[in-house]
Amino acid sequence: MPLPGEKGACAELLRAKIARREVKLCVMGLGYVGLPLVHAATDAALFTFGLDTEAERIEALRGGRSYLKHAESSWIQPAVTEGRFIPTQELSCIREADAILICVPTPLTESRDPDLSCVVSATEQITSHLRSGHLICLESTTYPTTTRDVVLPVLERSGLKHGTDFFLAYSPERVDPGNKSWSPRDIPKVVGGLSGEATELATSLYQLFLRTVVPVSSAEVAEAAKVLENTFRAVNIALVNEMKILCQRMGIDIWEVIDAAKTKPFGFQPFYPGPGLGGHCVPIDPFYLTWIARRYGLTSRFIELAGEVNTSMPEHVVETLISALSARKLPVRGSRVAVLGLAYKPDIDDARESPSYYMIDLLLRRGAIVTYNDPHIAVMPTSHNSNLPALLSQELTAEYLSAQDCVVIATAHSDYDYAFIVEHSQIVVDTRNATRDVNRHRDRIVKA
Repeated sequence: MPLPGEKGACAELLRAKIARREVKLCVMGLGYVGLPLVHAATDAALFTFGLDTEAERIEALRGGRSYLKHAESSWIQPAVTEGRFIPTQELSCIREADAILICVPTPLTESRDPDLSCVVSATEQITSHLRSGHLICLESTTYPTTTRDVVLPVLERSGLKHGTDFFLAYSPERVDPGNKSWSPRDIPKVVGGLSGEATELATSLYQLFLRTVVPVSSAEVAEAAKVLENTFRAVNIALVNEMKILCQRMGIDIWEVIDAAKTKPFGFQPFYPGPGLGGHCVPIDPFYLTWIARRYGLTSRFIELAGEVNTSMPEHVVETLISALSARKLPVRGSRVAVLGLAYKPDIDDARESPSYYMIDLLLRRGAIVTYNDPHIAVMPTSHNSNLPALLSQELTAEYLSAQDCVVIATAHSDYDYAFIVEHSQIVVDTRNATRDVNRHRDRIVKA
């Protein structure tokens, strides 16, 4: 083991371990980002510790089970049995590992400022076990300068120095839960270190188990690229949501408009409207960018306006629903409303930041009797919105649908039989154009 301060020796030892594929990984945080990363690493026969604070997750993984419905389980038991994967809560594994990949949440505070408490906590845990020769890569989405200004000072409290004793890089997670076309190993991986050597080492590491690695000149470039990706998406969704409202007032079908526009072979990329943004990235990441912009004396008006448009969409859907009830001389208070889909996107069990929560909250406040169905979420996680009562997913039967005054399609799960839903419902408020191929009873369908 190189001694602290022995210039060049730590990098050479780490470089040799990577070249011989003997490098040991520690993935901190085994959620939607960390667990697929472990899958890719163990498939490439890399020894990997999976470190998480939740005992239930560790128990499930040791038993060969995935707790993420969209993530397969078949790889877990062989990886555990063969000793390639060790799920653990023991922080001592950090010292044994050569490379630590930080995959912890980066939410917002109640005032919509960045909450880096999980990143700082993980970094402090690493610092307590930091040794010479470590490579640390932050993967959590954050604002530019986080790696250098937040993570690095905590690590250097150990007395070890970056570039001599350890190496630090940023490589933003890129995952799309439920997307079977792109696995983590196939998605190009951007990597930027705090030095050229850190970039080189991190790039070599990721190349062991990912197909394409894209090195950039600094951690700040990698951090900015990630928030740009998701802000780009948020802004364009806001544009099409605003266009949707205009088209509705003019009696034009926005989805037909988009289908027509996307026939142009250049200069247009289709984005689709909905009841609001969901997931851990797109609704949150633009606020990381606006926050750092304020620190540099700038107001990111375009991004903030997009945020306002997107966060207003659940209310737009509810107002459309109220109008549909009023057309049948029904008040919203006392009306039975079924929300179909709690997950923020089709065919997954992730309800983080789901617009369904906001719609349910708005409807309850207006006196509606609200229930929900989601084939992937049996019990509504109230941790995402503590104001809501605990609800159970209702069985989607003809009797259940016909007993509702209004049914809202909030998530376009492929499990749903939309013709059946329309057939047995009185009013269907479709926020996803999910009923586009339903031919019968189209007078019951209201698009929102």
